[in-house]
Amino acid sequence: MNKQYSILLTGAAGGIGSVIADYFAGNGARLLLTDLNTTALDDLAERLQKRHAVQPQIVAANLTSEEGRKHIAAVAQTFRANVLINSAGYNRFGLLADINDTDIEKIFSVNVLSPILLCKALLPWFTTQESAHIVNIGSTFGSLGYAGFASYSASKFALRGFSESLRRELADTGVKVHYLAPRAVRTAFNEDAVNRMNVALGVTMDTPDVIPGAIAYMLKHGQSEHYIGRPERFFVKLNALFHRVVDKGLSGQLATIQQHARSATDQAHTGAKNPATKEI
Repeated sequence: MNKQYSILLTGAAGGIGSVIADYFAGNGARLLLTDLNTTALDDLAERLQKRHAVQPQIVAANLTSEEGRKHIAAVAQTFRANVLINSAGYNRFGLLADINDTDIEKIFSVNVLSPILLCKALLPWFTTQESAHIVNIGSTFGSLGYAGFASYSASKFALRGFSESLRRELADTGVKVHYLAPRAVRTAFNEDAVNRMNVALGVTMDTPDVIPGAIAYMLKHGQSEHYIGRPERFFVKLNALFHRVVDKGLSGQLATIQQHARSATDQAHTGAKNPATKEI
């Protein structure tokens, strides 16, 4: 990397966040890692120290609380962060009628309100910098609404709109805003029903290591938006222009989606594996 980045990474202990941390630690970045899980953060910091001989700074805090965000923002200023990567996220797979209100509220709290409010808390610091970056990790589903992910898609649509608006709002500053849209990502936190559905539908699932390289490219080249996957980029453009064509095309998948979404709901009701952070 030509420029040393001082990165504040949220959701750092997750399946995607930890891969992002590993990549940038290996490329000379300074890291401030935050997550709610203190033990997982400590383990991640130890792995990075052993593998890359770096000592990242960690801060365990709740992004969904005002106190947590204020604490993170204060530490980030002392750390002299010049990059914020909003990687923390939450999903609950299922038909809207079957998902409880608490999960819907959490989806929007983690995926939308927390990154918006953390950005707001950091702006007084970032706008004093000659150059700073905000990277919001969204999803293909932030441009392509998909059955079984109604609340999640809506949250990522909101994050994409926020990223676009903030980019234009900060056009006369040194702060650049980037939006990255991965397609399905294979992590240990995926619900089994999602994995089974993706296999049944022939959906391509990337490994998490495609994410950090895309982020690095965006930072280096000033790319505002990037969608991972050529077919996904095509369908995003097609959906924007001819959404009824996409409606018709996806309708053939509905029965399969419903089957696996109901399976996920049944698992949740029986206390089986619950979703965690940042899956799609």
